[in-house]
Amino acid sequence: MFKIHIINWSNRKAYEGPLEHHFRLRHQIYIGERNWRQIERPIPLEIDAFDNEHAIYLLGIDDNGHVCGGSRLVPTLKPHLLSDIFPMLADGGNPRDQDIFEWTRVFVAPSLRKPGEPSLAAGIVLCGLLEAALVLRIRQISVVCEVFWLNRLERLGWPVTRLGPAIDHPDGAVIALLIQVTEAALASSRAVYGLDDVSVLAASQLKDSQGSEPPAIAVQV
Repeated sequence: MFKIHIINWSNRKAYEGPLEHHFRLRHQIYIGERNWRQIERPIPLEIDAFDNEHAIYLLGIDDNGHVCGGSRLVPTLKPHLLSDIFPMLADGGNPRDQDIFEWTRVFVAPSLRKPGEPSLAAGIVLCGLLEAALVLRIRQISVVCEVFWLNRLERLGWPVTRLGPAIDHPDGAVIALLIQVTEAALASSRAVYGLDDVSVLAASQLKDSQGSEPPAIAVQV
C-alpha cells in the first residue's frame, strides 16, 4: 500500500512536495474535520511552532508519491508540546532525554480509513512509528492525546504509563502518556494488523536515518 519514509532536516529537500502535501492533509483533518480552532491559520496548511529543524516526519508515501498517512517526532530536549503547552499533564515531571521523543500529529488520509473497523493504513502508520523509533534508537515516546488512546495502545500491546491527570481542553479532554519502545510492542502491533514480519519502512530510508550524524536529538486515525 505505502511505506513510511523518515524525513529530517538533512534530507528534507528531497521531500518538499510530500511535506507540503502532509501539511495540507493535517489542515484538512485537524481543522476541517476535527474543528481544532486553536491551531487555525489563514492559510490551508497546518504548521505549528514544533515544525522546525528538529522535527522528524514519518510519512507514508505510496508508489505514486501520494501521502497516505504519517506522524511527527520532536526531541524532548528541545521545546515540545508537553513541556511548553501542557506541562500540567505530567504532574510527576516531564521525562526528557536524548533518546526520548514526543509523538504528535498522527493521521491517515480520509480515503484510507475504515470507520468501525481496524484500518490497514492506520496499522502501517503505528507500526512505522515503532519501527522507526527502533531504527533511530529512541527508547521512549511521550504523547499528549485524547483519553481513548490509552486503551487503544494498551490493546495493541504497547507498554504505556499515564503521566498525570486528564484535563478539559477546547479541542477535547487530553492526557499525557509515556510509551516504551520495544520489539514486543512492534510484533504485537504487526499481528493485530496482519503485518507479521513485514517492514513498513522505505528501504532507502534505513541507511539515511543511520548516517554518521543522527537526526536532531530527536489524534484521530
